[in-house]
Amino acid sequence: MINELLTSSPSWMNFITFFAIAAVLLGIVLGFVTYAILAERKVLGFMQLRVGPNRTGGGFGLLQTVADVLKLLLKEDTIPKKADKPLFILAPFLAFVPAFVVLAVIPFSENLYFSDIGVGLLFYIAVSGITTLGMLTGGWASNNKYALMGGMRAAAQMISYEVPLVLSVVGVVLLTGSLNLIEIVEAQANVWYVVPQILGFVIFVIAATAELNRVPFDLPEAESELVAGYHVEYSGFRWAFFMLAEYVYLFAMCSLITVLFLGGWQPIIFLDFIPGVVWFGLKFSVVFFFMIWLRGTFPRIRGDQLMEFAWKILLPLAIVNIIITALMKEFLL
Repeated sequence: MINELLTSSPSWMNFITFFAIAAVLLGIVLGFVTYAILAERKVLGFMQLRVGPNRTGGGFGLLQTVADVLKLLLKEDTIPKKADKPLFILAPFLAFVPAFVVLAVIPFSENLYFSDIGVGLLFYIAVSGITTLGMLTGGWASNNKYALMGGMRAAAQMISYEVPLVLSVVGVVLLTGSLNLIEIVEAQANVWYVVPQILGFVIFVIAATAELNRVPFDLPEAESELVAGYHVEYSGFRWAFFMLAEYVYLFAMCSLITVLFLGGWQPIIFLDFIPGVVWFGLKFSVVFFFMIWLRGTFPRIRGDQLMEFAWKILLPLAIVNIIITALMKEFLL
């Protein structure tokens, strides 16, 4: 819909309209990040029999994250004396910008999407890989051995889990016959792909959790080992950019899971009077809660277990899923 608005407007207005819509999307995402952090703290507090934030902003702590953001913005921005200054400054932006760009291809309803391109899924996978460079660059430019180890861990982990992540969605592409995310959602009008692609769904969720560097795959930020990993030398708003990238990717990945496997805005048949964007929001919220639940439940795994799990378990299972899907497509569908 937004893409159609841009093409129907005069050329001199396209530039202004594009950036106005992008600013609105950024505002929505920043609002999500603010209250996603609050929700995560509250849910984890409930799971661990703690109160959680309950002071700033009233009894529910609604302004706690806002206060934290203001504190970060007011903190001193330090750069190590022997750091590679240009790369040190560039790294947080290199990590964040791709996280925001991939939202351009996510359809939130049948009429609410930023761009409708034929290879939307491929675009998401390709652009999201750039963030790995930001993390590695930040670790290397800091001139700190713990930061460098964290950056190398992040690169190794994200590249390793990118392989089963991509292979797990091949089954969805085979069933749909398209890389267009809107067409993938429309193809799930009768049955959500989480049913015929349950193996691919499980692989994708596990690999996505590793791509997000979240528990139990948070080795790049292992505080007890690497003192926060690749961003250990960052402070103030530059550190905030790394955290912002992580939560924007959480927003994008939960949205992508909803689109690929949970039918996007497609309703349950007898509840089709509910608007599609509401259905998308409900499914998205379930996936987001699941990510929080993982963090409050599982311990961090060892580095050798992390790599073996990707190459010896997830990768073979992803290939098996492709073979099964191809046979289903040929003989059953």
